[in-house]
Amino acid sequence: MLVRNLIFYGLLVFVPISIAAHWLGWGELAVFVTAALAIVPLAGWMGTATEEIAVVLGPSWGGLLNATFGNATELIIALIALNEGLVNVVKSSIVGSIIGNLLLVMGLSMLLGGLKFKEQTFQSVLARVNASSMNLAVIAMLLPTAVGFTSTEFSELSLLKLSDAVAIVLIGVYALTLLFSMKTHAYLYDVGTADLMAEAEGAEPAIAPSPEPEAEHAEHDGHPPNLKIWIPVLLGATLLVALESELLVDSLEAATEQLGLTKLFTGVILLPIIGNAAEHATAVTVAMKNKMDLSVSVSVGSSLQIALFVAPVLVLAGWVLGQPMDLQFNGFELVAVAVAVLIANSISADGRSNWLEGTLLLATYVIVGLAFYFHPVIPALG
Repeated sequence: MLVRNLIFYGLLVFVPISIAAHWLGWGELAVFVTAALAIVPLAGWMGTATEEIAVVLGPSWGGLLNATFGNATELIIALIALNEGLVNVVKSSIVGSIIGNLLLVMGLSMLLGGLKFKEQTFQSVLARVNASSMNLAVIAMLLPTAVGFTSTEFSELSLLKLSDAVAIVLIGVYALTLLFSMKTHAYLYDVGTADLMAEAEGAEPAIAPSPEPEAEHAEHDGHPPNLKIWIPVLLGATLLVALESELLVDSLEAATEQLGLTKLFTGVILLPIIGNAAEHATAVTVAMKNKMDLSVSVSVGSSLQIALFVAPVLVLAGWVLGQPMDLQFNGFELVAVAVAVLIANSISADGRSNWLEGTLLLATYVIVGLAFYFHPVIPALG
């Protein structure tokens, strides 16, 4: 059994421990840490179940399922935080997820893959398409902030209406990217799709091993994954993630104060790492198998989904939940996202990667993280 899978199995013990910590009053810090550790393997099971079900549904519906549930963990955490009124934490987590996927995940993938293989390649056409989409994401974050900053008569209600309108546009663009990737230009994604299916069908799943010993035998016989197993796994893991996210968010403020961290640093660095840990492991693992098309697809695709789908959904959800959520970010968050998109686009433009380029991305992430750590108070623009 892979060491990674053993780790994910072992972390499941924190599910009952976190619940016990909450009910027995062990303290907010204990609840926060144990809930965070519990979310990591649960997110892994959600990802694995989604991929297994996608194999059965086929490329089109499977791709849509992966696109919808790809960042379900981050969305659940953000929705619960939004419902608690932690709007700034939610905004920071959006920024952190984009930065983390572009710099940390892709950087680790290029570094470790480059140490094993001198140079790795992926489709430059997709890199250019993804670059254009990420530029749109930066524009969608920049303009509402700029309007609020440059106009003294721009009311909060007008900002919310502008954000809602931009959110609808972004969701429409996201739907078009799905049409592009699954229909009109599906041939560009064939390599990544084939690798994804191989990961889901093979003896070494991307995140967690099958809970049924018979599954490996069934796969070797050419039978598709058993939906009677994976649908309950997906539903159960989703419910547990929601429960653990509630514990995490409830203890967040007190725990971060005890750790000496700001809400900004927690939202930008800690929460995205917790929610994305399983996905990070997948991207790095496939990169070390010389499948950079899939690795880049996971890292960049996740950033795009956060920017074009998760963030707009949270804006609209804020309206429903009575917790006004707009797309006005503070200046440093905008600079950090722009820097991440700029360097990620420049490094991936040629469709080739090596260990040094991975190191550059990681160094940028460390610098950005340090800047957020030493910048505890950042006033919002406007």
